[in-house]
Amino acid sequence: MNQDDMGPGVILPGTSVYKVRAERSGREYVINVFVPDIAPPSRGYPVIYLLDANAVFGTMVEAMCVQSVRSDKTGVVPAVIVGVGYDAEHPFPPERHYDFMMSVPEADLPRRPDGTSWPEHGGAEAFMHFIEEQLKPEVEEKYSIDRSRQSIVGHSLGGLFVLQMLLGNPGTFRHYIAGSPSIHWNSAWIEQQRASWVSRAENCGTEMHVLIAAGEQEGSHPSGVVGRSRELAHWLGQTGLEGFSAEFTCFEDEGHISVLPILMSRAIRFASRG
Repeated sequence: MNQDDMGPGVILPGTSVYKVRAERSGREYVINVFVPDIAPPSRGYPVIYLLDANAVFGTMVEAMCVQSVRSDKTGVVPAVIVGVGYDAEHPFPPERHYDFMMSVPEADLPRRPDGTSWPEHGGAEAFMHFIEEQLKPEVEEKYSIDRSRQSIVGHSLGGLFVLQMLLGNPGTFRHYIAGSPSIHWNSAWIEQQRASWVSRAENCGTEMHVLIAAGEQEGSHPSGVVGRSRELAHWLGQTGLEGFSAEFTCFEDEGHISVLPILMSRAIRFASRG
C-alpha cells in the first residue's frame, strides 16, 4: 500500500489517503483511513470498512470524532475507519455498479428511469477477494487492529454487497450494516443462499450481528426495499444461531439519500457493540 499524491482537496485530520490496485482484477481504489488520536486498546482498535467513501467517509469520521468523546453517553468507541472509494469527484461513481453487483442477466435488471443501460456490473466476487485477501491484511499490518471486531457498512448497492458478503461468506465480519439495500437487484441469488445459509453460518463459528435499515419514505418505492429488508432481517433473526443477532430499523421521514447521515451515526454505534 503506497501513499500517493491525491492532488488538491480536503483531507480530514487523522486521515491518510492511498491508492491501491487490486492484484486480481487490476482495478484501482482510493483508500481513506482514519485513525483515532488516542492510543489503541491492548487488543487493537475496532475497524469499520466503509463502502462508497466518496459520498460518506467524511460524514462517518465526523460522527465518530464527536460521539466517541463521550463513549459513556453515546456507546461509540474510537475505531479505525477504512473508506473504500474511487478516484472520482462524483459521490457515486459508476464503477461501484461493477464492484458491488454480481453478474445478473440483463432481463432480470430493473428498468433504468431514463431508459439507458446500466453501467457494467458483475465484479462483486473479485471485490470480495480484494477486501479479504489484500485490503484487510494491509490494514492489519499498518495499524493496530482488533481482528475480532471488524465491521462493514454499505448503502444501496453497497448495502446489497454487505448482504452478499454475509450470505455468501458468513463470518468475514462481526458487524454487517446494510442501509437501503438493493435486494431487488439480486433477489434470486439471495433466495438460493438462504436455503443453506444457517448450516454454513454455524460452521464458521463466528459471532455476527446484522443491522438492515431503510428510510420511511422508501416505503413507496417499487423495489419494495423497506418490506424486503424487514422480511430478511426477521428471517435472519429467527435462525436461532448462537452468537448471532439481526435487526431492522426504519428511519422516520427519511428517503433513500437523506437517510445517509443518520445511517452513518447508527452504524458507528452498532459497530461499537461488543
